[in-house]
Parts: sequence; structure tokens; C-alpha cells
Amino acid sequence: MTAHRFVALRGPARTVFAGVSAAHAAGDVPLVVDERAPAAQWDTVRAVVDGTRPHPDAVWATLTSGSSGAPRIVQRTAASWAASFPAIADLLDAGPGDAVALPAPPASSLTLFSLAHALDGAGPRPLLPHGHVLTAEDAAEATAFHGTPHALRALLEAGAPRRLRTALVGGSHLDPRLRRQAEESGIRVAAYYGAAELSYVAIDTGDGLRAFPGVELDVRDGELWVRSPYTALGYAAASDGPEPLRRDGDWATVGDRAELTDGRLRLLGRADDAILSASATIVPEEVESVLRAIPGVRDAVVFALPRGRVGALVAAVIEPSADGMPDLAQLRRTADERLAPAHRPRRWFVADLPRTASGKAARAETARRATAGEVDRIG
Repeated sequence: MTAHRFVALRGPARTVFAGVSAAHAAGDVPLVVDERAPAAQWDTVRAVVDGTRPHPDAVWATLTSGSSGAPRIVQRTAASWAASFPAIADLLDAGPGDAVALPAPPASSLTLFSLAHALDGAGPRPLLPHGHVLTAEDAAEATAFHGTPHALRALLEAGAPRRLRTALVGGSHLDPRLRRQAEESGIRVAAYYGAAELSYVAIDTGDGLRAFPGVELDVRDGELWVRSPYTALGYAAASDGPEPLRRDGDWATVGDRAELTDGRLRLLGRADDAILSASATIVPEEVESVLRAIPGVRDAVVFALPRGRVGALVAAVIEPSADGMPDLAQLRRTADERLAPAHRPRRWFVADLPRTASGKAARAETARRATAGEVDRIG
């Protein structure tokens, strides 16, 4: 199918779904912008859309999450998503006669994927929010869930739909406690690692991340490379800086650092997120995984706080759970017990984390708020 043009869409999820369906049926490439995005981002996207023709083979396009910077428009073929539909149907244990709860707006690639699955005729019926939040009423008929850990936690706290039996969780780290909570409610959980440019890369059904069906993994000098039928075509327009997606023949990477041992993948974050402090290199994800394990911590973002000669200090913004915030002494004690000295946060903040359209913590905005004094510092 040859696409004619990009069609930029914005608005309530259910209205946008109708627009996505219409654009797709017309052979155009729908591009959804989060209705909560600032006007400047909408204007930027419209400028690109008005001045750029899609790749001849492009059928779908998504905006990268912008969790670490400015969003980019990612183009992909129909096959790059359709090839994974059978595996996803198995993981969700869901087909056209079922319904999938989609808490993230259609601007999120994970939600747009599920809409594409439904429009293909093989996927479950999408359940989208009436407003900005998927309510228990919206999700009442759901047999499956596809969203972020943050959204799954919110759904469980509100009371999981009675018919819900599977959850496909991506976008960020899945806390083992959250997995157990879902499983205790009778929900089978599959967590995955992926990227807007790569789609599904690895899947964890309870025994660690392994290559998603059809995907080959390779770690080169600490960087994860993927050979996959699900990789995107590329970006719609050249950006001012280096682009995350790089290729080497059939292989591609977005710069994530990882370790691969006996077929199990361990993610270490993006190379450009690394914190250089004195002579040490700190990977934020390693510190965050320790902090998230502390009772009372819902989520955490670790970032670099520039400090003269040492380069940077490690700083952490803690999002407290609904049960209450651990005190500073407990945070420091756990950091001292489980982290090397250079990896221990030296500045502590507490706040509800800003999030991207998909529900991931927005790293760049979190760091900006903390350094600007817009969140509470506790140590």
C-alpha cells in the first residue's frame, strides 16, 4: 500500500480512534499527538506533516515518547506490526471476541499498535478512556490489558475488572511486587522491552527477559543490537542531532546498554543517560531498580546533577506510593547497603513524576523540575 500523506490527529481517545481508522482506510498515515501536549509540540508536528511526504511503504507512524528529549516521527510498514500480531494474541489470550483495556492515549505507540491489531480484524476490541483516565467503568468488559506498569498499578488499585485475565506490560520497568499483585488477582502478566523504532524486542513471562519470537539479540561492546522483522523504516525528517536508530545491515540499535547471559537480557539504560561522576560511570536504571524495591516507593528517576570538578552528583526523585513515603534515613540506608559509593544518590527529591503519553516517567522534565527547584528536596 502506498501512503498519500500524513494525517495529524489530536483529541479524545475515542474520537481519535475513529480518525485513525478513517485515515488508515484511505491509505494515509495517521499520526496521533497527545491532546495534552503543549501547543508548541502540536505546531512542530504539523509543520513536519505539512512539509514531508511519508515513505512510500509507510502505513503507520508514531511519535517517540520524548522521555529523554524532543519527540521524533517514526515510520513503519504494515508488516512490521502485523508480523507480531499472532505472538501478541497468544500472550493476551485474546482475539476479536475479547476486549483489551488501553489506558495510554493513542499517541502512545503501544496503544496505536493495539488499534492497528484491532483494525486488522485479528485483535481484541479496544477499550479507550472517555477522558484522560481509563476508569473502572471504561474497562469493565476487559479480558486483557495493554499498558505501562504505572497504568496497571492504577487499575489494580481501582479494582481489576472481573473478567480480566491477562496483562501485557511495557514502556518501563515492571516492579516484581506489582507482578505478584496482579498474579494474586488472577491476572497472567507478560512484561516486554521494546522501543518505538524496534517494536517488541524481548519478553518476560516470569523468568526474565528473553528474545521476543522472531527476534535475534546481540550485545556489542555493551550495546544491544537487534535483528527483527518488526523494525521501523526510520524517521520522517532529519533531526538536528544524532538519531537513536542506527543500522548495520539487517541489525539495528537505539543505543540501549545491556548484558546477555544464557539467553536472558538485562537492560542497563541508554548510553546517553549514563552519569559521569569523578572516575565512575553510573547507569540510572541500576540505581532506580534498587530504589523501586524499597517499600513505599512507587517509582524513581535518577539523573545527573552537575557539580564542578567531579562532573556530576547522582540525584534521585522519589514518587511515593499510596501507602506513604519512606523516610530519608531508610532511603539512605538502603542505598548504602546495596549500592557502591559512587552510585548512591547525594541529593534526594520527592514528587509525583511527570509522565509521557504512554505513562513512562519523563526523565528530562523530571530532572528539569528538580534542578529548577520546582519539587521538594528532602536531603
